[in-house]
Amino acid sequence: MMITERLKYIASSATLDITTKAKALKKGGFDVINFAGGEPDFDTPQYIKKSAIDAINKGFTKYTPATGTAELKEAVSKKFKNDNGLDYKPGQVIISCGAKHALYNIFQAICEKGDEVLIPMPYWLSYPEMIKMSEARPVIVESDENTSKVTPERLEKCVTKRTKALIINSPSNPTGIVYSKDELKALADFAVGHNVFVISDEIYEKLIYDGLKHVSIASFNKKIYDLTFVVNGVSKSYSMTGWRIGYLAGREDIVKSIAAFQSHSTSNPTSISQAAALAALTIDDPSTSSMVREFEKRRNILIKGLGEIRELKCNKPEGAFYCFVDISKTGMSPAVFSKRLLDEEYIATIPGEPFGSNKHVRFSFATSTADIEKGLERLKKWVKR
Repeated sequence: MMITERLKYIASSATLDITTKAKALKKGGFDVINFAGGEPDFDTPQYIKKSAIDAINKGFTKYTPATGTAELKEAVSKKFKNDNGLDYKPGQVIISCGAKHALYNIFQAICEKGDEVLIPMPYWLSYPEMIKMSEARPVIVESDENTSKVTPERLEKCVTKRTKALIINSPSNPTGIVYSKDELKALADFAVGHNVFVISDEIYEKLIYDGLKHVSIASFNKKIYDLTFVVNGVSKSYSMTGWRIGYLAGREDIVKSIAAFQSHSTSNPTSISQAAALAALTIDDPSTSSMVREFEKRRNILIKGLGEIRELKCNKPEGAFYCFVDISKTGMSPAVFSKRLLDEEYIATIPGEPFGSNKHVRFSFATSTADIEKGLERLKKWVKR
C-alpha cells in the first residue's frame, strides 16, 4: 500500500523533533537549557483551571455543537468587538481544536489544486505544509532583510492570476515583528486590489511589548473585512497550549462551509476545554498582563546578552517570545549550529531552515530568567572557541 502523493512531501515539525530530543536529554540527567520552546512556560492560571474542574463536576462532558458552544462563540464575538473593533456575529465564528486546526480548515475551504498562497518569509513552519495538504502551492515572498516584513511592492512580484490568499502573522513567529497600522493598511489595499483572501494569524496578539498596539487587518473597511479570516485562540495569551482551543471568524457563507467540514472531521472541540476558554475570555484577571511583563523582562536580558556576541545579530522582537538570530558570521548553517549547540552545550534552539532562512536560528525566551542567563554564558564561551 502506498501513501497519497500529497502526503509524500509533508515535512515533520522541526520544533517538535528538537524539543523531543531536548526532553530526552533532560530526562537522562543532562542540564538542558531550552531555548526551543514554542509555548509559554507559565502554568494555566488557576481561575481557568477551576472553571474546567467545575465543568467536569457539573457533568459538562458530552458533545457540544460541532462549531463550539453558543456561550463561547458569543464571548469570542464580544472579544473581537472590544479588542479589535471587528463586528463578527456568533454565526461567523467557529471554535476549533487550536488555532492550527482553524488554519487547516480555512485552507481546505478556500484552496483548490493549482491555487497559490503567498507566505512572507520567514514564516511559521506549518504554513507551507498545510497549504500543500490542501493541494495548493505555497509561494514564498522574501521580506526586507532589515525589518523581516513584506511590502506591497514585494508581493506584487509574486502575485499571479492563481493567487488565492496572503498569510499575515503579526506578532510573528519566528521573528517577533509587529506590523504597524500603516503597514497593514498597505497590505490590505494590496489584497483588495487583487481580490485575494487574507489569513490573519493573530495568536500572539496579547504578547506585545514596548507599548505597541495590536491592529487587526480586517478592521480597516468592509472590503478587507470580507476578504479576511481572523485566526486566534487561547493557547499563547493564557498559557493554554495543551487545552487545544482556537477560533476563526470570517465571511458567513464560507464559515458555514467550514462548519460542515469540521462537523465531519473533528466534530466539537473538547467540552471541558471550551468551558476553560470561556473563563479565559470573560473573567478579568491580571495573569496575562503579568506574563507579558515577565516576557518583556526576559526579552531584554536575552537581547542584551546576544548583543554582546559579535558573531551574532538580532533585531529586538516587538511581540511573541522569540528572537530570530542571524548566525551567518559563525560560518555554520542553522542546522549545524543548532545540532552542535545541543550536542556540545545542551542548549536547544530551532534552526532557521524550516522557517525559510538559511542563516538564522530561533531562540525562545519562554524559559526562566535563570536559564536565559546560564544559557547566554554557555553560548558566549561556545561561539568564541
